[in-house]
Amino acid sequence: MADPEVSVWRYLIGAAGLLVWSLLRSDTRDLMTPLKEDWRMLVPLSLIGISLAYLFFHWSLDFASVIQVATLVTTIPIFVGLLNPAVNRTPVSTVKLITGLLAVAGVAALLTDGYLDVLTAGGASLWGVLMALLCAALVAAYSVIAKPLMVRHGGMRITTIAIAIGAVGLWAGVGAFWGTWVNPVSLAGMQPDAVWPLVVLGLWNTTITQLLWLGGLAAATDMTRASYLFFLKPVIAAGLAIAFLGDSPTWLQFAAIIVVSGSVFFEVFWPQRQPAASPK
Repeated sequence: MADPEVSVWRYLIGAAGLLVWSLLRSDTRDLMTPLKEDWRMLVPLSLIGISLAYLFFHWSLDFASVIQVATLVTTIPIFVGLLNPAVNRTPVSTVKLITGLLAVAGVAALLTDGYLDVLTAGGASLWGVLMALLCAALVAAYSVIAKPLMVRHGGMRITTIAIAIGAVGLWAGVGAFWGTWVNPVSLAGMQPDAVWPLVVLGLWNTTITQLLWLGGLAAATDMTRASYLFFLKPVIAAGLAIAFLGDSPTWLQFAAIIVVSGSVFFEVFWPQRQPAASPK
């Protein structure tokens, strides 16, 4: 099964999980009120911030390497930091800028160690790099712009509606550009060894993670600071690979993990350190 088809399955199953989850709870069952009141913002925001963003993500893999795409997507917190002051009027401190740049450098070193020849490949890879960068910008824009809607209607309801609309848009986009029209009914006729990975990917990596990630950003007082935790994604992946796959990190990867983790934790705990350092 090709990556775009897997992505469609992931979001269709993930959206179904979110719908069931929301409908089972009395406080999130009303999904029509947000649509009636804010459909003019919700529909285009979902189609652009989810459908188009992930369409660019998979399209970029046709031109750029996985390492290039993975490196650029981890810049989402930087775009959040740039957009949040303009949209929600949240100031960006010098500490945020420094820790953000250090984290980006560490993530790039972690992901590109041993793959510099791939990163410097020319030709069509430039288009893939640009699409991956656009994906990161669109996801960040969605996170920032959707925050007032989540505050007004609740993170779970907005996430459910947005992922559902985004899944339909992604289904149509993959069908139009790749010619792969996923039939949700066909899931019942698949072999169990093909069904369970898709179900786990949809429910775990979409239903649960999207709700926690997008809902967490909406609930956080400082969205920019909360988004910096995204920098830990490749660090956690590296740690799991070491623990469960027996991978041995290089010195550069080990140093990158320290830089990324240190930058994130310094930024997260900076407000607690600053008063202690001030004279009484």
